[in-house]
Amino acid sequence: MEGQLYSKILGQGKPLIILHGFLGMSDNWKTLGSKFAEEGFEVHLVDQRNHGRSFHSDQFSYELLTEDLLRYCKYHQLEDLSIIGHSMGGKTAMLFATTHRELVEKLVVVDISPKYYPVHHQTILNGLLSIDFNITKSRKEADEQLSRYIPELGIRQFLLKNIYWKEKEELAFRFDLNALNDNIEEIGKALPQEAVYPNETLFVKGEKSEYITADDQQLIQKHFPQASISVVQGAGHWVQAENPKMFFEITSEFLKR
Repeated sequence: MEGQLYSKILGQGKPLIILHGFLGMSDNWKTLGSKFAEEGFEVHLVDQRNHGRSFHSDQFSYELLTEDLLRYCKYHQLEDLSIIGHSMGGKTAMLFATTHRELVEKLVVVDISPKYYPVHHQTILNGLLSIDFNITKSRKEADEQLSRYIPELGIRQFLLKNIYWKEKEELAFRFDLNALNDNIEEIGKALPQEAVYPNETLFVKGEKSEYITADDQQLIQKHFPQASISVVQGAGHWVQAENPKMFFEITSEFLKR
């Protein structure tokens, strides 16, 4: 059943919505969210559908994620808001800002471009699908199983945050793994050709990440004529986790000016 998105709301002031990436959740942004709240923002850390504590649905597309967010904004009476979106959350943020520009004052897109991306999460999904919670009874066992597919400890730790005790003695994922796997083609979809957001936009790229390339600049300017691109040193795709200090400095300066 589609309902209201789950969120944590921190602080008071100008509304700032933060959207996590694929297989993430609002909790990933708790520390940075608190810092933005200290800077005078009312921070909405939102779980997108099929993620975190929000509702699960077989239906999954950026159009639906945008509708979910609009419903959320209406419910909380948010306007003149800013959005930070990372990766998949950045795609949602771009579509939302171009569709509902009257609500969005500023946009921050983290390490994703408006272009089409081929499916590239299948190994991670295969690893997650290989975990059987009838057999796996601890995070440690889940980590051992995942390590056969995903050698990078940081990525495994990020994914394992989604495990919780559904019942006594029964672990489960917070995300809807089957729905996300069935709709994996949706994740890489490009922004519609005619989509334009005329207000100030900041793209934040991880120095070591290949998600935004020099070739993307023309496309970014087409959709976001007031866009600038900042590079966060020493960071890969998880920019906000890999260099949170520089990420926060760049984004808070942009949002406050």
